[in-house]
Amino acid sequence: MPFAETSMRRAIDILFIVKAIVFVLFIVIYDVILTLLNVVFPKRLPIAVVPPGSPGAGGIWPPYLPPRKTDSRCSCPALNALANHGIIPRDGKNLTFAQMTDVIRTTYNFSMSFCLFTHNAFGVIFKRDYKTGTFQLSDVDVHNAVEHDASFSREDSHFVKDQGAPSASRIRGKVLPAATGAGNELVVKDLSNILGNMRADSKETNPEYTQALQHRLIGSGNASNLLTVFGGRVDDLRTFLVEERFPPGWQPRIRERFGFTLLKFFPLVLKIELGVPKAGKSGVKRVNLDEESAIKETQMRCATPMMTMLHSVHDALPDSEKTKIVDDLVTI
Repeated sequence: MPFAETSMRRAIDILFIVKAIVFVLFIVIYDVILTLLNVVFPKRLPIAVVPPGSPGAGGIWPPYLPPRKTDSRCSCPALNALANHGIIPRDGKNLTFAQMTDVIRTTYNFSMSFCLFTHNAFGVIFKRDYKTGTFQLSDVDVHNAVEHDASFSREDSHFVKDQGAPSASRIRGKVLPAATGAGNELVVKDLSNILGNMRADSKETNPEYTQALQHRLIGSGNASNLLTVFGGRVDDLRTFLVEERFPPGWQPRIRERFGFTLLKFFPLVLKIELGVPKAGKSGVKRVNLDEESAIKETQMRCATPMMTMLHSVHDALPDSEKTKIVDDLVTI
């Protein structure tokens, strides 16, 4: 009997591995096809990214209601926003993986290959069947499974056990002000620097801090969504991250006809992660964002003698005269 049981377990394990390999091969081929189709077919209109008939089509989102104490929420703003708008059950419970695959695809314009891969992975993590299993949003917050330390929008679980609510002070004080892109947008370098600072802070203050490779990649993956889905736009991200609500009229910045594919996702994740400042055994060092901005400004001032002269004149003037005089100099 022991031999028979052992043989059966091995057979089941082998079958699982074979199924996993076949599934991954299918996803890879499917994803490559969708990536190529995105090159051939025109992009969606900026005002019509969400498909007609779906919640959010034309920028018209279902009413927003903040979560109640009995509702289930998690550390992922993208999932919480769906519940807050009633796109999935507002209580965040009894969700199916197939349901989430469809909703994530239509709401954020991720490709079907991306959604199938992600939610099948969730099924494995939660030890539930993709086709028949159910879960609630708080299931995502098993520490060091998907939820991790040094998050963009949450304090570490060592300090705040309930990861369902965002940290407004963290978002407003450390994330959004770091934007250096044109039009007050977050860019890749900003996200890498923020991640480095978050990890350095957590390592110093959290006695239970952990950050394995998979957690670093998940963190960079989450960061990449701020660029792809929101275009790095601080005004939209302020509403989304702090309130976990879609801004009125908002549409995803991903406009590819067949959605954002894994083939586009992973290189961006690696670019962000490889850009995180490294230093010594800790693996991260803090970046002084104010100092970096000052260095950038100094470089711009020294770009030409004329710019240096203009800035020197500008700095010597009273505040009330600065804008007018500099405008006149530039006109000349």
